[in-house]
Amino acid sequence: MTWEWDETLYAGSAAYYAQGRMRYPPELANALRDELSLDGSARLLDVGCGPGSLTLLLAPLFAEAVGVDADRDMIAEAEREAGRLGIVNVTWVRLRAEELPAGLGTFRVATFAQSFHWMERERVAAAVREMLEPGGAWVHVNATTHEGVVGAEGLPAPKPPRDGIRELVHAYLGDARRAGAGSLPDGPPSGEEDVMLAAGFPSPRRLKVACSGIVERSEDDVVASVFSLSSAAPHLFGGRLAEFETDLRELLRATSPSGRFAERHRDIELVVWRL
Repeated sequence: MTWEWDETLYAGSAAYYAQGRMRYPPELANALRDELSLDGSARLLDVGCGPGSLTLLLAPLFAEAVGVDADRDMIAEAEREAGRLGIVNVTWVRLRAEELPAGLGTFRVATFAQSFHWMERERVAAAVREMLEPGGAWVHVNATTHEGVVGAEGLPAPKPPRDGIRELVHAYLGDARRAGAGSLPDGPPSGEEDVMLAAGFPSPRRLKVACSGIVERSEDDVVASVFSLSSAAPHLFGGRLAEFETDLRELLRATSPSGRFAERHRDIELVVWRL
């Protein structure tokens, strides 16, 4: 069974995403501000915005931001978080990236954070390129936020047993990585740079955002990090969801009876494609 996009890709995951994923650090916003000379006067398009994690971090750098996602629950979570933070210059739109431009206008910056590989990339690249104003930029945010770096040296609490968690997921769902109603036996597609060059973008500039901070996490946080993944979305477990969560929590308690965990942030790469 191969993967094709469907509405179940992150079904049931939205409520876990904000709790289970590590937040993007302020250094990411600072790096983009300096690289693109952002002064609060431009528009941002965040494609595949999920619950707004990146959109809301970057929104203060723009006059207006638009977050686009195909998942209804993700958009609802983003709206709630924006309200909680009092951020009012963001518009949330539920649609697939393949439906762009959708009358949304032009933008100085378009961002894709952990999302482009889920899309019909050639189609989306061509559409979004036409939505960028002259001198605009497309930014890929290459990050892993559900888990930290390998190694537990210097951590104030045990590191979550990520290898054991993956083995448990495989025991329930099989070895092929699940994605919506299908699977990705070889993982998400690669060749992103070829797609962008073919769409007419010049070679990119790559920026490293060093993230050395430590995140302390509860048992509930780690459980949420698992259910935030498309490959372990709650709907995939069907009638065995409660059984899986029980086994997952037993695994976590065997690692840390106190329920306290810690992980160190992974560095983030920004790939900036300027027109």
